[in-house]
Amino acid sequence: MNFSVLMSLYDKESPAYLDQCLRSLFNQKLKSNEIILIFDGKINLELEKTVSNWMDLLPIKIIRLEKNVGLASALNVGLNFCNNELVARMDTDDICEYDRFDKQVNYLRKNPNIDIVGMWVSEIDESGNIIKELVKYPLKHSDLLHFFSRRDPLAHPTVMFRKSFFKKAGNYPTTISLAEDTALWYAGFFNNCTFANIPCVGLRFRRTTNFYKRRSNFRKTIDLLRFRLTTINRNLGYGLKGDIYAILYFLISLSPNLIKKFLYTYLR
Repeated sequence: MNFSVLMSLYDKESPAYLDQCLRSLFNQKLKSNEIILIFDGKINLELEKTVSNWMDLLPIKIIRLEKNVGLASALNVGLNFCNNELVARMDTDDICEYDRFDKQVNYLRKNPNIDIVGMWVSEIDESGNIIKELVKYPLKHSDLLHFFSRRDPLAHPTVMFRKSFFKKAGNYPTTISLAEDTALWYAGFFNNCTFANIPCVGLRFRRTTNFYKRRSNFRKTIDLLRFRLTTINRNLGYGLKGDIYAILYFLISLSPNLIKKFLYTYLR
């Protein structure tokens, strides 16, 4: 069963991280027949060279955007070039476990009612050292929906979609700054897509200093707070409990990076 891998690359990515990412795709037990790689704006020569080194080994199709449009818009462009019914997301600084795609394709083959499936993750630092061995997410749709009242129920870089998901929910929303995954999960739940997670680690998620800086972005945090209070919590029926979680998340996002690092490491 063929599937596409969808990734977006921008100029500030680390060539070393990108190389590790592409190597993990090459080492997959079940390999994709198509890797759609969006160059989101101008890409430096080191990154160009890194991609070039893998062009003969991986089925990479490069889509070049003239200017940087951001992750959500770049992924929407990429979806138009995915020729398979199954589309796997991947971030260019993460590392796939060797059996990730094999497990997801087999799961979707056996569960034709599921529109999107994610996996658990481990977390690594800038050097690739494990800093958290296991981050779990709920498995069943009803539990994911309940979990979403607090935070995202999927690790975005682990998911594999059927295209039916986008037919129901639409493409990545571009109006919520830096929270395209949260907005997409909302659209999926609201439009009756069926979610699931597989109970094993499928990806090593890289948690760098920028990870915490991105979560300190005031525009993102205020946009996300407003979206949760006025749209997610109202339309999905989360009520006061959802509002409390949204406000707590907002306050944590504005806290110093050291506090955020502690909370992400020990309270997830």
